[in-house]
Amino acid sequence: MSDYGLELRFGVFVTGTSKAPQQAVDLALTAEDAGIDMVTIQDHPYQPAFLDTWTLLSFIAARTERVILSGNVLNLPLRPPAVLARAAASLDLLSAGRCEIALGAGGFVDAIAAMGGPRRTPGESRRALDEAIDVMRAIWDTSARAGVHLSGDFYQVDGAKRGPAPAHPIGITVGAYKPRMLRLVGRKCDGCLPSLSYLPNGVSDLTSMNAVIDAAAIDAGRDPSAIRRYLNVGGHFNDARGDLLSGPPASWVDELAGLTRDYGITGFIFATDDAAEIETIGTQVAPAVRELVAEHRSA
Repeated sequence: MSDYGLELRFGVFVTGTSKAPQQAVDLALTAEDAGIDMVTIQDHPYQPAFLDTWTLLSFIAARTERVILSGNVLNLPLRPPAVLARAAASLDLLSAGRCEIALGAGGFVDAIAAMGGPRRTPGESRRALDEAIDVMRAIWDTSARAGVHLSGDFYQVDGAKRGPAPAHPIGITVGAYKPRMLRLVGRKCDGCLPSLSYLPNGVSDLTSMNAVIDAAAIDAGRDPSAIRRYLNVGGHFNDARGDLLSGPPASWVDELAGLTRDYGITGFIFATDDAAEIETIGTQVAPAVRELVAEHRSA
């Protein structure tokens, strides 16, 4: 039993393309109307086929009233953390506390370098992300009167003024898979966001990943249950039940509730640009999963 007890979140992972610039906005509105909790946008600043993620999130924020907004995940090497912190706080204030941050260390090194970004090894990327989290939280912390002074190997902030403070404590989630990144999640992050399609052994990998996060959290004096476990997933609705998330809505309900019960998933983000799928997830699947999980928790 790995259920961490947090209220479930259901989100969508939609594509903002330059060929259909209004599509992601329309899908976000569909998601909000269907009761979906989150709208997330991929972030590949080096790819001209995609709209700029931060601009798109801001536009969606202005058109919606309830959904949480986040990148999935933001490309840290091309977004300086002090500037990103101010952008996130600004969007949070303008959207009445609906901005969350999900960071990626930057996996496409050549494309990042082609845009003028740094060329980092995996180890350097992880350490840079660690430093960036400290920078962002320091910028948001307006309770201290002095400026921000952080001298890292990758980010040096020497006297930057703090603020603006966001409308709510912005959670920082990290796309993590390997032990050192997972330990970083346990030490200082608010959530972990892997994609199911990237797990070599499928959902069974989540058990060992959770164990690494939990151990690091305990070592840091943190409660592991406070760290949200997101999962990017994909699937299709079919009349006949097939593989995971391939079948009728009822089979999705059983499978998603099982992922929460057995692997502690507290946030499902569905990769889809299909309005009908989003509506089915929001109106049929999500409420039934919440009800089934509540039954498991009360048993």
